[in-house]
Amino acid sequence: MTDSILSKAATMEIPINSNGDSRTAEDDSLEQDLQQVMVSGPNLNETSIVSGGYGGAAEGIIPTSSIKGPAIHVNPEYFDRRCGNVHKPDIRFKSRGITPSHSATSRIENQPGHYPAPNMHHSNSNPTMMSEEAAKGVAVEKFDSVKKWSINTYKCTKQMFSERFGRGTKTVDMELEAQIDVLRETKMKYEHILRLARELTNHFYNMVQTQQALGDTFADLSQKSPELQDEFGYNAETQRLLCKNGETLLGAINFFVSSINTLVNKTMEDTLMTIKMYENARLEFDAYRADLEELSVGLRDAAAMVRIEMAQQQYQIHKDKYERLHSDVSIKLKFLEENKVKVMHKQLLLFHNAVSAYFAGNQQQLEQALRQFNVKLKPPGSDKPSWLEEQ
Repeated sequence: MTDSILSKAATMEIPINSNGDSRTAEDDSLEQDLQQVMVSGPNLNETSIVSGGYGGAAEGIIPTSSIKGPAIHVNPEYFDRRCGNVHKPDIRFKSRGITPSHSATSRIENQPGHYPAPNMHHSNSNPTMMSEEAAKGVAVEKFDSVKKWSINTYKCTKQMFSERFGRGTKTVDMELEAQIDVLRETKMKYEHILRLARELTNHFYNMVQTQQALGDTFADLSQKSPELQDEFGYNAETQRLLCKNGETLLGAINFFVSSINTLVNKTMEDTLMTIKMYENARLEFDAYRADLEELSVGLRDAAAMVRIEMAQQQYQIHKDKYERLHSDVSIKLKFLEENKVKVMHKQLLLFHNAVSAYFAGNQQQLEQALRQFNVKLKPPGSDKPSWLEEQ
């Protein structure tokens, strides 16, 4: 019994090397053999198992031809791993049979074990960032436009007050200014003609309606008064003829009013809008010219030279704009004068012939005047809405 216990104690004996490490070369060879067995599987031809009863002479001895040394190996890391004190060694050292040092183990543990996953909100945040950048760009553009407008307004207001109080100089083209004044005066007179022609149209329309009603009344009385049938019939026929000629003259007057309205409120108004743009450009040109002259008489340091160069650029820009609009106004005034003469010659001749023929009672001459100027009369009752539009 004592011999059996001693044999077991001798079997459990753990050798210690000079460095205090319990692992030896034989242990490393054993571990490599075990790993090879786990990969390739045991060979039954080289392994024999002898089993005996509990407490017998041979208890679970597994003789192997390639294993030398103690039959039982106690691994201290097993108990540490069971207790959770020691981390699992890295497979790179274990596969080579090398025990890593403490510093190497700490460096391996400090390395990140995984890469961060991609941000799932990146696709959602990217359009938001782009929209925010676009909004910032629009805000910056608006701020720059407001800034430029403020500076331009300040300079123009300063120049305008300087001209009003006689302290500033003004660029004037005497010939062009005279033509602009004539155009404005002509427009006022033509507006007066247009207003009077519309009043004549309204009054004459009422007179034609009255003549038509009077002719209908005369015709009705000619049927109900046999003793005055001929007299009422003559007057009814005269009123119908006057009403017909009046409608013809009314068509000529309406054509005259429409042509004058186009000339005054479209052609002349378009030219006056160009003149207004020209006057604004002239004011801006004088404002930046005065600014450049003011900077030129000052100091000539580096900062002043930069401001003078910028003022020179702005001056050149507004000078080109002023010259371009000056040319546009001159051309439009020339074409407007030619168009006005042509239109008024035709309309005045039509108005004269139509009125003369009407009051002379010459129906054929009145109709010929309308055909001469291609005036088409609307059929009676064309101004009234149709029965479908009334529904």
